[in-house]
Amino acid sequence: MATTIFHIDPMSQILMLTIALIFDLLFGEPPETIHPTVIVGRTIERFDRLLRKVETCKKIIGFLLTSTTLILAAYLTFTILETLKGVLGQAGYLIVGGFILKTTFAVKSMELHVNPIMEALEAGEIQAARRALSKIVRRDTEQLDEGLCSSATIESIAESTVDGIISPIFYYILLGVPGAVAFRVINTLDSIVGYKDEEHIELGWFPAKIDTVANYLPARLTGLIMVLTSAIMGLDWRNCVKTLLSEHGKTESLNAGWPMSAMAGSLKVRLWKIGSYKLAEEFGLPNRTDIGPAIKVMKVTTIIFITSAFMKLILISFLMRGEI
Repeated sequence: MATTIFHIDPMSQILMLTIALIFDLLFGEPPETIHPTVIVGRTIERFDRLLRKVETCKKIIGFLLTSTTLILAAYLTFTILETLKGVLGQAGYLIVGGFILKTTFAVKSMELHVNPIMEALEAGEIQAARRALSKIVRRDTEQLDEGLCSSATIESIAESTVDGIISPIFYYILLGVPGAVAFRVINTLDSIVGYKDEEHIELGWFPAKIDTVANYLPARLTGLIMVLTSAIMGLDWRNCVKTLLSEHGKTESLNAGWPMSAMAGSLKVRLWKIGSYKLAEEFGLPNRTDIGPAIKVMKVTTIIFITSAFMKLILISFLMRGEI
């Protein structure tokens, strides 16, 4: 019996995820030259430049680009790890697997990207805050004041809790490291070609749809966990529930509204993307002092999810051994 289609035993999964978390906490992101996600992203960008020039069958091309990249990345990950297991033994296999797994999620990196925004707002340097913010959001930041900069930052933290942490670990628990890598490929494809401009509306249709499907369960799970996080942190968990239930459908994305509405309710702040949505309108816009608590919500939500994942794997391990 195995917990995933790639035949990883539960205790090995626990050890590998622990190693990945240690890598993240101690070192953050590896250099871009050896970062699998960066390498995949640059490859997709090259194909994107070529494929945008194609005039016909763009939806089919988008499907082929997505399915080919997805299958190759998962298969290569599986093959590399199985080969290394025979060459380096179990310890080497766990360390390399932990490193690859770490590159599919980012906890420390999010905080490192957010700190310059908080520092610039604290110093009253709104232009510096806008520049730092533009590195983590797609929207135009040039006209945003402190409240809208803070809102965009908190929105990004909430969304990244899903696609930057919960989703890759969710698929790791189900499908091993290849599953986490496959999710990261889907998310990277969406971030590069999943736009609705004239050049990408058809080419990026399938990557955007499959990204929505992949994040569907993790987004809702994250929103629910944030309710528990609010209670643990002494925030307004009742308002978190109320806002989550009433506001999650206001965003264009089927998934983004879940973590963002839960975050807005927990912190009692309005999250506003001009021309798109307003969440928790009864409250005022956040300011720089609300960004720190948002990071804490992200971290506690991550801890709760990983702890529950460990408990699930330990239970499965006992069941496999016939001890329960």
